[in-house]
Amino acid sequence: MRAALAVLAPLLMAQSVPDANPELVPDVSQRNIEIAYSFTGAELLLFGAILYPGGRRPAGQAPTDIVVVVKGPTQSILVRQKEKIAGIWVNAKSQRYSSAPSFYALASSRPIERIVDERTRAIYELGLGSLQLSPGAGTLSDVQERFQQGLVDLKRRSGLYVEAPHAVEITDGVLYRARLTIPARVPVGRFSAETFLIRDGRVLAAAVRDIDIRKSGFERFVARAADRSAILYGLTAVALSIALGYAAGMAARRM
Repeated sequence: MRAALAVLAPLLMAQSVPDANPELVPDVSQRNIEIAYSFTGAELLLFGAILYPGGRRPAGQAPTDIVVVVKGPTQSILVRQKEKIAGIWVNAKSQRYSSAPSFYALASSRPIERIVDERTRAIYELGLGSLQLSPGAGTLSDVQERFQQGLVDLKRRSGLYVEAPHAVEITDGVLYRARLTIPARVPVGRFSAETFLIRDGRVLAAAVRDIDIRKSGFERFVARAADRSAILYGLTAVALSIALGYAAGMAARRM
């Protein structure tokens, strides 16, 4: 009996391997992005491999999709609605969002609507229409939807919210890569690049890599001074403005 089990055990393990979920091994081309005065944006390469049990994709298995989401640190944003009163545009209603991502970019091997259903998109926040922005309490649902669409539209036009279907290339069902553009006006902080492996509308694996975006050189010094010594920074800025204005006035008189 023991001899028979010893012979059958490897066969049973070999049959169970294809049913196991594959794993992701992701990486990014830059873990640190520095913003200097000449910064005009950066191109971020996200790549990796899909590790299947047994070393290869099981024959006859449905192909997998890759979705990559890059998020910036969350921030509190106040969205105002303008209305025209007596021929003048003025601020009317407003809505505050306490945890809106400062940057959001999604790259996928196919349009996200063709990869997962609405419920899965909401759970993992896949797509601009599935972001959980935490609006203030007491706001009506239709008002929330209108303000959220306005916020997403503003961020999209400034290049801070991006969706890129077909931006992920998968080679031989194993290797993948995607390119995303980091705009020049991107905020600084700790970003996350999360990769999802999806098959038949189900998330099989997910992995995260962190990206640090920070200012460098004189811009970094100014940002640190404003953050650590706000009062001294403000007084110095005012004094410098007065001195420059006085110098410009003296130069104009001599001319």
